Amino acid sequence: MPSWFCLTTFTVWTSPEGDADFAMRWQLMKSTLLCGLARNERISQSRSVKGERGIWQRRYWEHTIRDDVDFARHVDYVHINPVKHGLVKRVRDWAPSSFHRHVKLGNDPADWAGDQSDDGREYGERG
Repeated sequence: MPSWFCLTTFTVWTSPEGDADFAMRWQLMKSTLLCGLARNERISQSRSVKGERGIWQRRYWEHTIRDDVDFARHVDYVHINPVKHGLVKRVRDWAPSSFHRHVKLGNDPADWAGDQSDDGREYGERG
């Protein structure tokens, strides 16, 4: 089984063999992405003092994936997040999602999780 890590609420990564420095990888990804973004987001005074941008949450949660079932649960969690946070009504409507690749591979049906606009259900973390 490869070394899978779930980082933040939107990503699942495979680390290179023998490299578990996900904090450095995340920092490098954030800094690379920020280079191309205009500095127009609102930044709190505490972030400004520390030289932080306002578009990233400060902390992240990481979890080493234990097995195939754990992997599938985390991928489902990542796929449902845009719906959970009200960004789209259906998983398939989130264009940058790896969900579309999973549909093409036959791992998920295109209507996985259905339309969540009015069903009142909540997804994600346990209460």
